Amino acid sequence: MGQAIGESLPFAIGVAISPIPIIAVILMLLSKRAGANSTAFGIGWLVGIAGVTAVVLAVAGSIGTTSDGSQSNGTSTVKLILGIAVLFLGLRNWRRRPAPGEAGALPKWLQAIENVTPMKSAALGVGLSAINPKNLIMIVGGGIAISQAPTSPAGHVGAAVIFVALAATTVLLPVVLYRIMGAKAQPMLSSLNTWLEHNNTTVMAVLLLVIGVVLIGKGLGGF
Repeated sequence: MGQAIGESLPFAIGVAISPIPIIAVILMLLSKRAGANSTAFGIGWLVGIAGVTAVVLAVAGSIGTTSDGSQSNGTSTVKLILGIAVLFLGLRNWRRRPAPGEAGALPKWLQAIENVTPMKSAALGVGLSAINPKNLIMIVGGGIAISQAPTSPAGHVGAAVIFVALAATTVLLPVVLYRIMGAKAQPMLSSLNTWLEHNNTTVMAVLLLVIGVVLIGKGLGGF
């Protein structure tokens, strides 16, 4: 199971360090419906990650490993394609990074996020985790990495649980923090939100570029 966790760890970090979902949940925590909306969003985020991971684990055996236990050409091809896609997203983010001192461009829907209902918050959480292209690529990559690791079925399940937990951590932690501290947590969350607004594009670009290069290397190494 250790290898499965290690192979999927970069993907979990890639999902976890997603500035837009973190900004979204913080804005919810600073709004009038802080508790209900943030909790619904966190549940949706967790369900989206877990759902995609489960689907990938269920179907990834079709690209499996070779008879000697090494990854098949199918697995290597998928990793190579994912690596190129992630690298492309990283280069695009890097080109769009704001000038020093300026805030990065944020989606317009964030401006109206304090008016959403808990149901819409949950749907948004699912969408940002399971439908957003960057996160979808990361979750698929993590699921494939876990499924191809040489361990038992129980080991695959255990690694998947850890992967989902790590990937969801950065969105769930602010919710837990608010539940513990209440309004006292808002100044801290507001400061974090300001930093993310100014640095989200650059942070995401660097992360994607690194993970993209790693994936391409792993894909080429399997042929």
